[in-house]
Amino acid sequence: MNTKKMVTAALFLAMGYILHLVIPGLPLGSMKPDPFLAMMFLAIFFVDDFKGTIAIGAAAGLLTAMTTTFPMGQIPNIIDKMVTAPAVYLLYTMLRNANPSLRTIVIASIGTIISGTVFLGSAQVFFQLPAPFAALFVGVVLPAAVSNTVMVAVIDRVMSKARISARVSA
Repeated sequence: MNTKKMVTAALFLAMGYILHLVIPGLPLGSMKPDPFLAMMFLAIFFVDDFKGTIAIGAAAGLLTAMTTTFPMGQIPNIIDKMVTAPAVYLLYTMLRNANPSLRTIVIASIGTIISGTVFLGSAQVFFQLPAPFAALFVGVVLPAAVSNTVMVAVIDRVMSKARISARVSA
């Protein structure tokens, strides 16, 4: 991974960290929608490298573990990002030739659902969930999937436009 890609990935993760830090936990089990995921997905799209994806997943897991409001959510956050990052990269490579807008929407929504399911599942295995799995999934994971999908689609579109304009002027 070259320096430009590392720096850009770090900037995405920094933005995700700040968003994850300032968004409060919801009353439903102190879980919060995870805007960090949207930034992690964008970093993975930009880096487009499996080794870089693993590094992004590890960094994202550690950073979200530091800002979680979920009781004992540190371990589930690390597990969830380490599973979700390679899954998103795999989806990205499988859908490489698909329409870019559709690809972004599919990956962001499926990636968030994978992340939420792994997070809740690992939290349920290691600790006790503060509410039923289904309630947390419907009340937090699905709304997060919608918000992350919109965020990723908008930012990816802006990045695409910026890349096109940069190529034209170069």
